[in-house]
Amino acid sequence: MGETVTVKPEPLRAAVRHICLAAGSNEREATLVAENLVLANLSGHDSHGVGMLPQYILAAVEKRLVVNQSVRVTSDFGAILNLDGGMGYGQVIGHEAMELGIRRARQTGACIVSLRDSHHIGRIGHWGEQCAAAGMLSTHYVNVVGRPPLVAPFGGADARFATNPYCCAIPPSQPGGEPIVLDFATSKIAMGKVRVAMNKGEQVPPGTLINANGAPTTEPRTMFDGPIGAILTFGEHKGYGLAVIAELLAGAFTGGITMHEGSWAKNTITNNMFSVIVDPAKLGGADSWRREVDAFVKFVKAAPKAPGSDGVQVAGEPERRYRASRSRDGIPVDATTWREIISAGESVGIGAAQTNTAAGL
Repeated sequence: MGETVTVKPEPLRAAVRHICLAAGSNEREATLVAENLVLANLSGHDSHGVGMLPQYILAAVEKRLVVNQSVRVTSDFGAILNLDGGMGYGQVIGHEAMELGIRRARQTGACIVSLRDSHHIGRIGHWGEQCAAAGMLSTHYVNVVGRPPLVAPFGGADARFATNPYCCAIPPSQPGGEPIVLDFATSKIAMGKVRVAMNKGEQVPPGTLINANGAPTTEPRTMFDGPIGAILTFGEHKGYGLAVIAELLAGAFTGGITMHEGSWAKNTITNNMFSVIVDPAKLGGADSWRREVDAFVKFVKAAPKAPGSDGVQVAGEPERRYRASRSRDGIPVDATTWREIISAGESVGIGAAQTNTAAGL
């Protein structure tokens, strides 16, 4: 099959959907999972794309992920909703949580959505985009518990928390326009990107990882073959500080848990998310914010190109460029990851030929 397979988006969705259905998901859940994972690949974030499916299917088979679960409202204080994900598919739980938050923000002007105990909720930008598509601005803090720590604190030589992402999304300023979506892990690299590098047989950039002795390394296997090392935070103390805030807002204030001794279980991914969703029309006024967003973006992007660069972009543009090219040319999946997806299908009764056929291979 070669080193890489290239799959068109719709056949790839079909392959993921078939495997999820075989693992017990209903049609709606299988479709939401497939759409979410493939969109991550289309956006250039292979770390959060279909390569996550084998982990999900294993968790579903072992009952660590609850199929066909819906989000549950545990308390409702008007502009504050407390939700429990019941360890359901994060692609479903996150979608439903944002639906509830958007609906409430339309009524009250703003809504704090406190979500605890969801299985992996994937690319956090997906939830910012959902809010932005509804005309809402939003900000999201996430912590990750349920497997050993992955990221070292600034000044530390071993891992004490996970990749704890942050996202802020600004809705389009004009009809038919595009949102600004800032979405990043507080680590220098997402754990999924370390997995992708390992599967491709590549090294990670210098200054990204340390081994179990605290020494710098570019070998991704240091995060998989024990004793494991750690990923470093971006921006030294700045990324570390934001990771701590994400850990506490998402893990402590949602009623979930934070990373500490004994709080995780092997091969489990638990996400908690603290989101603030705001109707911008109830802030400075629709005409004002639209005008100022347009003026600032235009001003920033008019900066001369730095040597060797493609010019100034705003958050969300790189993802849209990837979506255009991969929608046209197909999504590359390395051979190791594709074999893992085939194996995941086989574990729930879907043969390799069926998965390959569904994927158009």
